[in-house]
Amino acid sequence: MTTAAPRPHTVTARIDTADTATAPAAYTATVYMNTVSHGRSSYQHHHPLAEATRPDNSPLHLVFHASERIRTHEDAADAAYTVGNDQGPDDNGQTWPRDVRSVSTGDVIKVTGPDHWILHLSVDPTGFSAVPEPTTLVDLAGTRAAHRD
Repeated sequence: MTTAAPRPHTVTARIDTADTATAPAAYTATVYMNTVSHGRSSYQHHHPLAEATRPDNSPLHLVFHASERIRTHEDAADAAYTVGNDQGPDDNGQTWPRDVRSVSTGDVIKVTGPDHWILHLSVDPTGFSAVPEPTTLVDLAGTRAAHRD
């Protein structure tokens, strides 16, 4: 003889273990404009810098995904220099604001890598060089078109 036993109610759910929402590794670049009339010479630690911002004065952070083209902090700084000279957008489609002067020798680009390492790179006449974190930051007035070099 068989006796019927009640079974507990069960719920079956599909659990996706692949994280499709994970963003690709990226470098973020912030440009600090040298506000000293320096005749296109390299950045000096005592030079005051102003962070480049969007027209609404919010921070301007350029994003570059790690790829065959962007493998190092220097690659990301070079890509930021390119965007900062109106030569295209970053990897999120953001372009350089029209009312901010172009990135040039003497400016500093802060690059945060996917490994969270931060490098400050001076824009030099022929490439970039690592510099200490700038300590003299000023109002962005020196970056706007009215003050273009």
